[in-house]
Amino acid sequence: MSYLNELFGLSGKVAVITGGGGVLAGAIAEALLRAGANVSLWGRGNESLESAIKKLSTSTGLNKNLHKVIVDTTSEKKVREALSITEKEKKIPDILINGVGGGRGRSSFVDIDLGNFEEVLRLNLIAGLVVPTKIICSRWIEKGIKGSIINIASMGSYVPLSGVWAYDAAKAGVLNLTMACAKEFASFGIRVNAIAPGFFLGKQNRALLIDEKTGDLTERGKNVIEHTPFGRFGDAGELAGAVLYLASKKASGFVTGISIPIDGGFLVDNI
Repeated sequence: MSYLNELFGLSGKVAVITGGGGVLAGAIAEALLRAGANVSLWGRGNESLESAIKKLSTSTGLNKNLHKVIVDTTSEKKVREALSITEKEKKIPDILINGVGGGRGRSSFVDIDLGNFEEVLRLNLIAGLVVPTKIICSRWIEKGIKGSIINIASMGSYVPLSGVWAYDAAKAGVLNLTMACAKEFASFGIRVNAIAPGFFLGKQNRALLIDEKTGDLTERGKNVIEHTPFGRFGDAGELAGAVLYLASKKASGFVTGISIPIDGGFLVDNI
């Protein structure tokens, strides 16, 4: 076990997780905590963050290693303030998980609501990647910290999912910027990678995939399962291994610019 601890252990590290009140963020936070890291959950809603901290404290017993910051990650000023709060409470973070994202319903292309389209792009790209990466990487470069960034890509980063035009465009952008930032920051020893979850049930997609009245799969849910060779949705805990691998400099110190699909075979489905 000492070898595994050396390879994947994160003792003394501090991780920031934006969108920290989400289901997937909670699973990622638990993995990082159990590997020895301190975790600062960033989010816009105090209630969701408090709920996440309560759940994590119960499941891990590591509440002393948890911290929360209320922040709107579309604002550079507020992200700088959040970073300062995290530094004072813990230290300069070593790991950034860009977890903000999500969609806003489906439509045909000709029925796209442009205001909604722009909101989704802003959520997934500006709040979900550009601003936190800009602010935290600036601090890392200033202090000579060789940090690790893990972005959250999607199946829509590789192939368009029907009816979610803005989400597809944004998540394709996440993959593109992951590769571009990996090149940009490599000379500073900063690694930038991504994980690409397949279909995991969360707050934002549950109603799209599961009929809330009956508990049965919706037509969309059935289509997803039919195109997932494993024949099920993912469990949030199944993200842990990839996250710990990418977070650990010892395990993946020569890895940058990649995205790891965690999708039950969705991307290799064929007839």
